[in-house]
Order: sequence, then structure tokens, then C-alpha cells
Amino acid sequence: MGLPGHVPQGPFTPRRLWRGGTPSCAGNDLVAHDRVDFSHASDLPPPMQQVPMPAISHERIDAIAPNRPLRIHIGSEFIYQLPVPTPMIVMLNVHESRAADLEVPDRISTDPVVPIETYRDGFGNICCRFVAPRGRFVLRTDGIIRDAGCSDPVALDARQNPVEDLPTEALAFLLPSRYCESDTLSNEAWRLFGGSAPGWARVQLICDFVHTHVDFGYKFSRPTRTAAETYAEGRGVCRDFTHLGVAFCRALNIPARYCMGYISDIGLPPPYEPMDLAAWMEVYLGDRWHTFDPRNNAARVGRILIARGRDAADVPLTYTFGPNQLTGFKVFTDELTA
Repeated sequence: MGLPGHVPQGPFTPRRLWRGGTPSCAGNDLVAHDRVDFSHASDLPPPMQQVPMPAISHERIDAIAPNRPLRIHIGSEFIYQLPVPTPMIVMLNVHESRAADLEVPDRISTDPVVPIETYRDGFGNICCRFVAPRGRFVLRTDGIIRDAGCSDPVALDARQNPVEDLPTEALAFLLPSRYCESDTLSNEAWRLFGGSAPGWARVQLICDFVHTHVDFGYKFSRPTRTAAETYAEGRGVCRDFTHLGVAFCRALNIPARYCMGYISDIGLPPPYEPMDLAAWMEVYLGDRWHTFDPRNNAARVGRILIARGRDAADVPLTYTFGPNQLTGFKVFTDELTA
């Protein structure tokens, strides 16, 4: 699936690179939702009655917030091998909502150097477009951002709004989308969470459920997996955790949007996993958006937004309009001591 109104040249479907470094063909065919089998999942009791299943991938570790100003070195590198000149659109720059915090702007550079055009999409995300030449092509971002050094904020008294009282800009995030079929999951969402207290507690219950119900593993990555399939299969990567959390929230009339960006390991005990870009969600409660993270389901320090949208279809790392091979990928978020 390309950009709206865009017809790719040649026989190649545009390819999206999601977080996790897995390139994929993204065709225009939607999943046949009526074929998703919930039979084993629908036997689950509401989460208030469940005993969480212990698993390494479900371990919850809160970061210890330094609660002091931080300087974080952020960036990424993608190395491609391209058989022909290839148009690309990338979303790798820090979101404009954090632009004022950039001490050193995270400008995109390429090797070899190519002309780059920058624009903003309908969600306010910074996008860059260019044509990558044939052969080895390196794409980099590198910057320094200031951060308050605090954990994700918590607002236990945040209330759920009646739909008629929601701001207009939140309404689009109540609707089903490509990877978040809230209509398909509506009955399950109300069965599982309808008896819980509305507001922050209900969203946290959703995160608790997704965190324990879905097994995490890069070997489970599948670029076409939807929220309904994640629920039925019980496995996935962080985008799948987020899609399922978003879909459950929307099914319960809570606006939710998909976010992608950096999550540092500042404040966490070693050993540290290889750094990657990550997905989480923002949920509208009370009079503002709040951060929830179904994958980690724990407080984090140095969460830096790159892009947000209805689901991952709106915010892939890259659109590549032609054949390509990703031969190298790395991400870094390092606290600077001086």
C-alpha cells in the first residue's frame, strides 16, 4: 500500500520498514477479518479473574528515574543495497512536539549525498523524500536531545470522556484502522474489560492483559499481522502489542493513537538488550493524551517521539518504492555525561 493517490512505477509494491528492522511488502489487500479464529482466546476469563502467567518476556521492570536534566545522544543508521535508483520516504526525525528540546538537530544524512525534501504529513510527522542511487546506500540520523529525566507521567484520576464531549481532533482515533480492527474486537473488548472502572484504571487493565496475553519475540515478527490476529495468536513484537492495546481502547470508546520512537535504557539494570526503535500508544483521557506502553507495561525514562498516527501503516520508518535489501541497521540512545 503506497501513499494515498500514489501509483508506484514498475511492478514493485512499495516496501515499508517497520521498527525491528524487518522490511516487508505491503500490498493493498486487507486481512479477511471474519477468518480470524478467536476460539481459544475467547475462553479467557476477564483479566480481573486471571493469574498472570510468568514468562521472561512478560517481566516488568520500572526504570529508576534520575529526575534531573539529561542530554541524550540519539540516532540511527540503515544500510541498503539497491539494484536500481529507488524513491524513498522516511520518518526518522524527532517529532515537532519535541523539536525545541533538540540541542543538536537530528538531521538526516546519506552516503552518497542526495537532495532531500522535507515535509509534514497530516499527523504532523516530519517526512523526508529523496531518490536513493543504485548500489550501497547509507541513511543516518544523529542528534542530541535534552530530556527532563522523569518517568512516564501517571494520572490515576484521569477519567474517560463521553464520546459527545471529546474534542473533534480525537474522534478519528476512535475508528477502526488497517491494523487496529476495533470493530472486529468490540465484543471481546467489552467481555474482557466492560466490567472495569472507566478511565485510567481501565486502560491500565488493557495494558496488563496485553502484556501477559502476548508473548514477545522478534522471531514472531510478521508485517501483516493485525490486532485481531495478535489476540488470536498470542504472540508478536512491540507494534503488535500496541495495535492490540489501541484496538481494545477504541472498541471501548477511548481514543487511542499509535506512536513510534526511541525508548532509552536509562535507569534500567543491566544486561541491556540491543537498542531498537519502539512502539507505544497515547490514550485520550480527561483533557489530554497520556502515554501507555503495553509491551513494557512499565515506567521508562527518555521516551522520545518520532511519529504518531492511526496505526503502523501511518508511521513506518521507511517507504521504499522499489526492490531493496537492508544489510545493516542500528539505533542508539546514549546518555551523555557532560
